[in-house]
Amino acid sequence: MSIPQTHSNLPCLMLVLCAAAGLAGDVQVSGPVALPESNEGIAAKYPGDQDIDRDPSVLFHDDFESGTPQQKWDNVFHADNIRIVDGRANVHGGKKALEFTVPKQEAEVSNSLVKHLKAGHDVIFIRYYSKFGKGFDQLGSSHNGAVLSALSPGLPFATPGILADGKNKFIASFEDWRDDAATPSPGELNVYCYHPEQRSDYGDHFFPSGKVLPFSYKPGAFGEHFTARPDIMPELDRWHCFEFMLKANTPGQRDGRIAGWLDGRLVADFGNLRLRDTDALKINYAQVDLHIKSNTIRENKKWYDDVVVATSYIGPFVEPK
Repeated sequence: MSIPQTHSNLPCLMLVLCAAAGLAGDVQVSGPVALPESNEGIAAKYPGDQDIDRDPSVLFHDDFESGTPQQKWDNVFHADNIRIVDGRANVHGGKKALEFTVPKQEAEVSNSLVKHLKAGHDVIFIRYYSKFGKGFDQLGSSHNGAVLSALSPGLPFATPGILADGKNKFIASFEDWRDDAATPSPGELNVYCYHPEQRSDYGDHFFPSGKVLPFSYKPGAFGEHFTARPDIMPELDRWHCFEFMLKANTPGQRDGRIAGWLDGRLVADFGNLRLRDTDALKINYAQVDLHIKSNTIRENKKWYDDVVVATSYIGPFVEPK
């Protein structure tokens, strides 16, 4: 059921969005507040991400320079396929990075590092650098980016096929989707989302252009202020800066928002979202992953580096002088 948003709620909505995005200035009630881009975020104050974890907005940081994933992350899935690598070829910043491998096999593999955000938050940003391997080639179900999720107490961590009902969970994954061999790899960048108005048991794919899968003939319900942007694909064998924001709605209002950035440029912005019906449901997990349901074409690899989780916009890594 759709929950209407009345004009009397708009000033409050704009104030909430400004606070969520870490913006200052006049509040405009004619539409959603503009989101920052490029080096307008936390990272600009910390060249090389040095001491970025001391910023009051930062909840978690891992540059993979010290220790094992088990020391910083709360859960590590498929540890046999996960390693820390060094050398210039597959490292973004510093001397080390994280490598995920999915072997060539029919059986599903879900490599993942998960951070528990404890009590939870209404707005979370996650920024990370990532690179698909040269020749990366997968089709169908694959989660290959970062995930932010709100899970209610007692709900298992993995709940594929269980509908989001407004009280149990909402999940967003910034990833690439490719279901046709004619589509170049790694596929189009999108947000895979479990939400109370999802179109199937297995969630929806939101694309920057406004296309939604499944049932792409039905337009996305992103509101009158939605701006369609070109659907895009990251390049293989190249480090990209990815960032996305998940903002929970105020229960009873359609002020939820999901936005994504590629190399510091805002490339996707989905508003008018109903993600929850109770404010007890908060964003409490962040993760990076490489999942492929059936990987029968070739062994695939993906690297991650310089992960930051925060409550305001982070922006790209700034090279130290």
